[in-house]
Amino acid sequence: MSRKPKKGYFVKGHFVAAGSELDQELQRELRGGEAPTKTELKAQSTELQALGEALLTLRSDLRAKIALPDRLAEAIAELGRITNFEGKRRQSQFVGKLMRKLDEDEVQAIREALELQRQGANADAAALHAAEHWRERLVADDAAVTDWLAQFPATDTQQLRALVRQARKDHIAPDARAVSEGKAPRQGRAFRELFQLVREQMLAARDAQGEADTDREAHDDEA
Repeated sequence: MSRKPKKGYFVKGHFVAAGSELDQELQRELRGGEAPTKTELKAQSTELQALGEALLTLRSDLRAKIALPDRLAEAIAELGRITNFEGKRRQSQFVGKLMRKLDEDEVQAIREALELQRQGANADAAALHAAEHWRERLVADDAAVTDWLAQFPATDTQQLRALVRQARKDHIAPDARAVSEGKAPRQGRAFRELFQLVREQMLAARDAQGEADTDREAHDDEA
């Protein structure tokens, strides 16, 4: 079944999708910078309401950096307390109404805080995957221990080797039936503790690198 083509047009060889931000910008240029259309205003209103709702998921440390008007902060807190579907819908609309009263700098501050949180979540997920990958390598390959210590020399070598040895002993491969059912191998306490050790060392190395970069930037500014 063929996919229905998107509506739009080409400008200087580039496709512009109908309703996209670029399309709206080009339309404004054609109108000589006139006020936004009803469609554009509705799109802006929808985006602002979504931003307001997203503030419910924002970490407290990031939210503290945003100077939200008291009325908006109270409305968002109330939105988080409401469980009734209709009540939640009405409160979301009220939050959107208050969001439209913010100036562009205030809205941009909210966007940046949400983006920082998203980037942090992505970085945390990547770090977890990296730690899991290292743990698998350490248990599977003796050479991985040498590679790890070369990259993370602050690691307690005896503790690392002891956890690796115990994790290998605890490892119980699944039988044929378990494999057919997609079950993972059984792992013991050492396997979990090895992950914690790997994760802590990686975080410590990252923090140390961040401090070193900060000190270097400060030194460069003084110079």
